[in-house]
Amino acid sequence: MADFLQTLIIAVTLGSLYALIALGYTMVYGVLKLINFAHSDVVVLGAWISVTLGVFLIPFMGITAQPPPWWTGGLVLLLSMLICGGIGFLIERLAYKPIRKAPRLNALITAIGVSLFLQNSGQLRFTVIPNERVIAEAQSVEVGSAAKTIKLPVAVRIEAGSKYIVRLYKTTAQATSPGATTGGASYRLAAAPGTYEPGADIPLETTIGRAATREARAEVLRVADYPPLKLPFGAMPAAMPTLFVDQPVIEHTFVSQTEFGPLEKPVRVTRLDLIIIGTAAALMVALQILVFKTRIGTAMRAVSFNMETSALMGIPVDRIVSFTFVTGTMLAAAAGFLYALKYQQVQQPAHATWVLLGLKAFVAAVVGGIGNIRGATLGGFLIAFIEQFGAYLGQQIGWGNASAYTDVFVFVLLIVVLLVKPTGIFGSTVREKV
Repeated sequence: MADFLQTLIIAVTLGSLYALIALGYTMVYGVLKLINFAHSDVVVLGAWISVTLGVFLIPFMGITAQPPPWWTGGLVLLLSMLICGGIGFLIERLAYKPIRKAPRLNALITAIGVSLFLQNSGQLRFTVIPNERVIAEAQSVEVGSAAKTIKLPVAVRIEAGSKYIVRLYKTTAQATSPGATTGGASYRLAAAPGTYEPGADIPLETTIGRAATREARAEVLRVADYPPLKLPFGAMPAAMPTLFVDQPVIEHTFVSQTEFGPLEKPVRVTRLDLIIIGTAAALMVALQILVFKTRIGTAMRAVSFNMETSALMGIPVDRIVSFTFVTGTMLAAAAGFLYALKYQQVQQPAHATWVLLGLKAFVAAVVGGIGNIRGATLGGFLIAFIEQFGAYLGQQIGWGNASAYTDVFVFVLLIVVLLVKPTGIFGSTVREKV
């Protein structure tokens, strides 16, 4: 029973993520009849933007408490959704709008091109906001008269409450260009606040040897309390900072008797599980209200039914299409944020993990009936249940390697649905005159 309940909790949590991503696929297809293969890459952007904001924004705001206040998680989520919404708007306007009336193959190729562009450009990395500022430069440096000190031929002013380092660059005699340097060893200053005149001893936290200062030039830098902001994201994994304390909210231990004695198996519902499920549920309910209870939702459904007729009725089609893209990408950003919260580490933007995540969400949209919002939600949870309970039941019948075949279960379900009901569970057959 403990394994069954824990599998159920994992399936509901994972299904919430799949459903959010699948909704973006189904919304774009419902309006434009376009499979936006770049949608999974927007999920990657949402996860990486969340990590970047969490790492940079919290120290930048001067928040030092661990964990940070509860509202920082909501702020990171909101900013991530807004940034990805803007990116979705640009993608629609620059990539998809010019080919809206072109053959569908053109749009499909464009979607793949946008996906590859986002994957590869996301691996670049540039310092946008540095956390170091040069306050003094010297063409030479000497070891001081006392231990752990240096002498510079320029004046250095140290302010209270700030961190300072001195960075040494060795002049390379073998360099082809005059004055070329290598190295960049840094030493933390331990100097008291004040102005140090040229030639004065400046205290360091560690000892520095004469070999390090020979034929070297120096830079004194003031270091901010926040890390540098580097964009886009680079080619290495990154860890999500702790925004919420993940601790059990509901916990129960089941005890079963075995031939070796009593066996205890705990079942836990953690705070993070409730945050993921609750956030996803709130966003899905909000989308349901938006589409079926508001004027703009009525316009979205009208454009989905017939774009030309909607334009004749006075509906601003371009704005509705852009709004649909923005809404879908904001949901994808939320899914990326929740994914980073759950797994605490995000892979580099072109990693196969993201491709598989996007494929599973696409399968969820197809199984539920692509173009149908309720179908995408159901499909997301159905995929997660098939995936998790397939592994659980396989282990129950003695198939110890069943967890390695979870992806197989998902794609077998896709094949079965396409053979039995190609339009999906909630999909409807559309007749086209030729």
